Amino acid sequence: MASSQKSFVMPRQSILALALCAAFQTAVMPFAAASDDHQTATPIKHVVVIFQENVSFDHYFATYPHAANPAGSPAFLPHHGTPSINGLTPELINYNPNSVKPFRLDRSQAMTCDMDHRYTQEQQAADAGLMDKFVQNTGAHYGNCDPSQVMGYYDGNTVTALWNYAQHFAMSDNSFSTTYGPSTPGALNLVAGQTHGVTPTDLAGVTANGTVISDADPAYDDCSNHTKPVLAMSGTNVGDLLNHKGVTWGWFQGGFRPTAMSNGMPVCGATSQNIAGKSVSDYSPHHEPFQYYTSTSNPHHVAPSSVAMIGKQDQANHQYDLSDFWSATESHHMPEVSFLKAKMAQDGHAGYSDPLDEQTFLVQTLNRLQRLPEWKNTAVIIAYDDSDGWYDHVMPPIVTQSNDPTYDALTGPGSCGTAAQGAYQDRCGYGPRQPLLVISPYAKPNFVDHSVTDQSSILRFIEDNWNLGRIGDDSTDAKAGSLSSVFDFKRNPANRLFLDPSSGQRVHVDGDEVSEGHS
Repeated sequence: MASSQKSFVMPRQSILALALCAAFQTAVMPFAAASDDHQTATPIKHVVVIFQENVSFDHYFATYPHAANPAGSPAFLPHHGTPSINGLTPELINYNPNSVKPFRLDRSQAMTCDMDHRYTQEQQAADAGLMDKFVQNTGAHYGNCDPSQVMGYYDGNTVTALWNYAQHFAMSDNSFSTTYGPSTPGALNLVAGQTHGVTPTDLAGVTANGTVISDADPAYDDCSNHTKPVLAMSGTNVGDLLNHKGVTWGWFQGGFRPTAMSNGMPVCGATSQNIAGKSVSDYSPHHEPFQYYTSTSNPHHVAPSSVAMIGKQDQANHQYDLSDFWSATESHHMPEVSFLKAKMAQDGHAGYSDPLDEQTFLVQTLNRLQRLPEWKNTAVIIAYDDSDGWYDHVMPPIVTQSNDPTYDALTGPGSCGTAAQGAYQDRCGYGPRQPLLVISPYAKPNFVDHSVTDQSSILRFIEDNWNLGRIGDDSTDAKAGSLSSVFDFKRNPANRLFLDPSSGQRVHVDGDEVSEGHS
């Protein structure tokens, strides 16, 4: 086992972010706990992480806050004084170094092919910071897919809700995947800041040198495809830290509840239709990070013993169906930390989902959350597991180096910077830039955070707010940038925004009732 004391080269932005985090922790006095909550470092008593799928920052925010506004699409007009972002300028569009220029995808083009988002191919697309090899490496080269589609981006006429949330709350234009690669590494980085410690250690194209670099189902999940190799993680995750402190928490995923039993085993057979009319399975095992760890798994998908026990230690072991979250909140048992995972048709993953189905989920979830009495001390974080390989023009800082001759390729063949002696290999990162939004009464309105953060910055915020300590074993939580810049804890905690799930535009609010459009 490699030593947990590693040396690494930290970019200046990350050093500044750590300094801000330290100042934040010393400047904010702990807030007294409510009867069912624990003492927190901020007024935030409930964190809800909505973890979506496969979007680069430019794919959703390339031209923010300027939308084309064609006839027949929901119009988007920015607020006066909207801050600028690091997006696609006319020059970068017209003189782009890739073989195809970036181009706008219309609302009618919501369904697209799934791009190539493997660990090595994403590094090759970045091409040592030239960011010029996306069509060749992460474009979809299968079936009838056009690889040039990888250069496409949406604007506020399609991802209208997200742009409106950015106007009313806070977003980042400098947040990254913790490492390169697809969903499983991203999910593990969210909950542990760690992709090392996997068994089997060297599974071609999936694990290397004891590190996860691709997707495979979790070992501790009966709904995994056990006809193929499955993965088990060792070590600690945030669920273990939360359990140690007695903080209520849960992972809530669409389709987790079994639809039947077969030979004593649960069957996760629920399906839904996306906007294209295609039937899609609700549950994806490799999107459920806690099922990779024996300490936090619910292999048989056992339901909680009661609504009152949701978030607490019982037979469900903190792993639930998405419907259990609403059962808990509506009975005033909202967990202190909740991770929400949409059913697959609504998680935004290209190929089987899309930004319009995703918007329906996001808006319905946030409209419902904002009606709760707990909203006044809640922070919702919208983040993504990986970029899907979609084009983004920003080269990430190299915070975690790796030199695997088979799988690394960022700064040259077999190279992602120069790893320190004894460092865990195959964790090349930071990876691609992704959207990150914070929706909260305490979020700075119409604010763009430019500080460097990554997926494990969310983990770090949870750790710091509940004084959980760190994961250890070279988890990236120890060097993750702080999210404190997006909050203003002197604000009056009454900020809300209700949107239409279909159009993403603002809707009339009468008291606590909101008139929503049909999705």
